[in-house]
Amino acid sequence: MVNDLIKELLRQLPESPGCYLMRNARGNILYVGKAVSLRGRVRSYFAAPEKLTVKTRLLVEQVHDFEYFVVSSEQEALILELNLIKRYWRLTMYCLKMIKPFPI
Repeated sequence: MVNDLIKELLRQLPESPGCYLMRNARGNILYVGKAVSLRGRVRSYFAAPEKLTVKTRLLVEQVHDFEYFVVSSEQEALILELNLIKRYWRLTMYCLKMIKPFPI
């Protein structure tokens, strides 16, 4: 179910290229992505759950909030995505290790 915060954020999304971070209720980053059109890409996660894979549906069910960064080109979006992944990779892997009792 989509909360009011996400509904409002979805209404505000621009058609511009950029990156987005999906967060859970605790504020932990669940996913980093890039898009040619932020509006189309991010909305696709919340529009029709029956069209999503099981893995993506489980991810979206945990999303409580998201933030996005607008850039001027696809190339900038790719570079920003790589930098965001580098920045948050260790934190995300640490959280996963705390949840799972076996090595990743």
